[in-house]
Amino acid sequence: MARVRTGVRATGAVLAVVLGAASLAGCSSTGGKRAEERAAAAEARGQAAVTTPKWTFAMVTHSGDGDTFWDIVQEGSEEAAAKDNINFLYAKSDEGQQQAQLVQSYIDKGVDGLIVTLAKPEAMKDVVAKATEAGIPVITVNSGSEESKEFGALTHIGQDESIAGEAVGDELDKRGRKKALCVLHEQGNVGHEQRCAGAKKTFDGTMENLYVDGTNMPDVQASIEAKLQSDKGIDAVVTLGAPFADTAVKAKETAGSDAEIDTFDLNEAVAGSLKAGRLGFAVDQQPYLQGYEAVDLLWLHRYNANALGGGLPVLTGPQIINKQDAAELEKYAERGTR
Repeated sequence: MARVRTGVRATGAVLAVVLGAASLAGCSSTGGKRAEERAAAAEARGQAAVTTPKWTFAMVTHSGDGDTFWDIVQEGSEEAAAKDNINFLYAKSDEGQQQAQLVQSYIDKGVDGLIVTLAKPEAMKDVVAKATEAGIPVITVNSGSEESKEFGALTHIGQDESIAGEAVGDELDKRGRKKALCVLHEQGNVGHEQRCAGAKKTFDGTMENLYVDGTNMPDVQASIEAKLQSDKGIDAVVTLGAPFADTAVKAKETAGSDAEIDTFDLNEAVAGSLKAGRLGFAVDQQPYLQGYEAVDLLWLHRYNANALGGGLPVLTGPQIINKQDAAELEKYAERGTR
């Protein structure tokens, strides 16, 4: 599959269209303007833009507690749901079996559409089949692009994790890095393995995987710190989620390392750290867009039998964000949509 690279300005234009459809006003970086925007968005949520029935869509993700990435996905889903007159339900579990049980509970309730992630595809395979057999359309987001079609989903929305990893390897090469550490924070997550494998594929230097317990930030920091202290040749650390980037920065400082810290995903904290030079780059897969488009596509399917992708994933990334780009995107990250 060819690599997809999207310029920041082009992505900004896409986001502007999406936000316009959700009846959001433009904002500045001032707190007052953001407050006005939130008020306008809340008012808009009470007014659906369509007259279709009040269908119920449910989203079940593999998010753990405190993962800000999924807050952004949920924000996009809720904005689209308000526009499309949808009753939106959300549940999560980072345990594959529990995630499947949550999906089953929504099948039992007879929801009109399901959005699921396939971070642990084998745990989800049977329940997705049950949903499609029950006539409930399913869209997968974020994780599981390779399994989505096989499992019977309408389409997959997200980034190709292997391509995203390859983009990281290329970026590390451009920055002259020679030895990198790829930090995996969730055991069994196939998307995480694909990211690190993709980076290793295109990186001209050497890359080692480090597995940590992502539910225990002190453990994450201690593990990275110990690795940096024992191997002074590591000049880059790649974390696979925004909440772990700041922890890696702290580990670097405590270890007395000069390694560059880079990360997957963008949020307000990452944007600020990029601007300040504490991070080298971030890989943005536009989580707001994933949530928004998943709901919108389910609505289009129910209303007009539409489908996107033609059997291929609908890609929302990767996009490499550096210090200069962060200044342009920070205002969107501050309001929780990037």
